[in-house]
Amino acid sequence: MDNLEFNKAAAAVLTAGIVFMVSGVIASMVVKPHPLHQTVLKIETGGSAPAAGAKAEPLAPIAPLLASADVAAGEAIAKKQCASCHSFNDGGKNGVGPNIYGVIGRKHAAAAGFNYSDAVKGKPGPWSYEEMNAWLKNPKAYAPGTRMAYAGLNNDKQRADLILYLRSLAASPVALP
Repeated sequence: MDNLEFNKAAAAVLTAGIVFMVSGVIASMVVKPHPLHQTVLKIETGGSAPAAGAKAEPLAPIAPLLASADVAAGEAIAKKQCASCHSFNDGGKNGVGPNIYGVIGRKHAAAAGFNYSDAVKGKPGPWSYEEMNAWLKNPKAYAPGTRMAYAGLNNDKQRADLILYLRSLAASPVALP
């Protein structure tokens, strides 16, 4: 290779390096990053216990809310929040969560073939409206140690809609309270 060609290649590399260095210096003068004073996005964790001395928010009774609940709205909530883990049809397969056809009035941990956590197996009696209300509000508070990853549904009206929809998923629905 000719010395002149080597000089041209070296000059090109040096020139590119100088251009990148100068553009970096100019960019740091133009753009001055600054730290935020507070976080932009608040992330709430559903599994944290209330602070010492803090009272847990009381659960609204579900019976009066069921009187004005909407099955269609409950179905929409179920499709959006529950369908990825649960099936809703009679005889449907268990998924990540058990099939919930006929869940209102059914004993806790009673879906055949599903491996429930000990927390849910230890709950006595059937899924009543009030039991389902407490479960949907905060599964981890209702059954500490549950494997269900759902954070809960805080809106009382939406919980009532969902519970009324779950009630409709039965050959003979349980009487309303």
